[in-house]
Amino acid sequence: MKLSFHGATGEVTGACYLLETKESKILIDCGLFQGSRECEELNYESFRFDPSTIELLIVSHGHLDHIGRIPKLIAHGFRGKILSTAPTRDLAELILEDAFNLHKREGERPLYSRADLEKTFQHWEVISYATQIHHNDIEFTLHDAGHIIGSAVIEIKSEGKKILYTGDLGNMPSTLLPPPPLFKNANYLIIESTYGNRKHESPEERVLKLERAVEDVAARSGTLMIPSFATERTQDILFLLNEMLHEKRIPEIPVFVDSPLAIKITGVFEKYVSFYKEEVKNLYREHPNLFRFKKLRLTESVEESKAINNVRPPKVIVAGSGMLSGGRILHHAKRYLSDPHSILLIIGFQAAGSLGRRLIEGERIVKIHGEEVAVQAEIRKINGFSAHADNQQLYAFVENLHEALVRIFIVHGEEAQALHFASEIQDRLGTPAIVPKLGEGFEI
Repeated sequence: MKLSFHGATGEVTGACYLLETKESKILIDCGLFQGSRECEELNYESFRFDPSTIELLIVSHGHLDHIGRIPKLIAHGFRGKILSTAPTRDLAELILEDAFNLHKREGERPLYSRADLEKTFQHWEVISYATQIHHNDIEFTLHDAGHIIGSAVIEIKSEGKKILYTGDLGNMPSTLLPPPPLFKNANYLIIESTYGNRKHESPEERVLKLERAVEDVAARSGTLMIPSFATERTQDILFLLNEMLHEKRIPEIPVFVDSPLAIKITGVFEKYVSFYKEEVKNLYREHPNLFRFKKLRLTESVEESKAINNVRPPKVIVAGSGMLSGGRILHHAKRYLSDPHSILLIIGFQAAGSLGRRLIEGERIVKIHGEEVAVQAEIRKINGFSAHADNQQLYAFVENLHEALVRIFIVHGEEAQALHFASEIQDRLGTPAIVPKLGEGFEI
């Protein structure tokens, strides 16, 4: 078999891996490169393989950095099946449509046409967790990864070997989702390393920091801005705010979800309650409004979004994008970053070069929509809300498997994180761990 790497190598976006056996060519994920302009230019390069020869695409989950180039595959001749869980398909339909429309609005060069986008879902089929699927000389199974709803660890068996691809591994305990199962006896492992050299706060600490941010902004009569990814992070925040309000731990102030995509995705979360962990399922049976509360406002239209400015502080605004690389959060940041009473609360990974990363690193004057903004608002960060496993969780996953492992491939992490994690694995476990380069292939 041959395994080659066509994205998320030494960086956290663009996941795409090709597995070739004697009888099959299958692709695992086909995501968008995101972050700096240089990184995004990679989306326009030709695939290093012929998409028309790929028979099957297995999708680990619905984030854009794992699905964003799928319609481009169609545009370049892919005619095989696309397989994922049902929530992943539903999320992909919303997220790819949103990305296509955003490219059009911003006048970006199109990666594919609307016809390619529509054809994508004619090829897409859904499968359940723990169901063995056979394709020529390959057998594969999806298992819950605990990352976002419908996310999967992909287990592949062929030629007497077992390969595990973690996709994005969940940060446990998750607010909503159950943990991944324990895996044993894999020969090859492809594992993410987004937080390969970092440790998250405890669940209690991350909740307390969110609670404190709401309390502090209410006391200051400021605006709490939470740039949030539309999938999982927004729903986690809404769930926890609802819980805090129910327990009277925070004051009742207006909360705006200013993201049409996040609002639609919350509908997907309400549709697939069976994917939640048991305690959340039980709570849902008693209180079906897990993500809705009295002073919550969902602002879909541009007019509703602009009207948020007319609401006097204190208030909370949850808006995309999560790395402040676009979306409505930029309009709020432009207005409120210069307000010393306000707080910008970063709750997710910020790629190198992104506005979110630069703000965390202390940049005091930033450019938004061509205008300079002096940063006087307080910048806070909570690592614990990441949907990615941290260093300790990643290491524990590997340690549980290491006796049978022949080789580990470290992907989906910036170079420093990936190299640190590879070195730690080799030093402590003695298992060869490789950080592949873009386009690099390996016989396995």
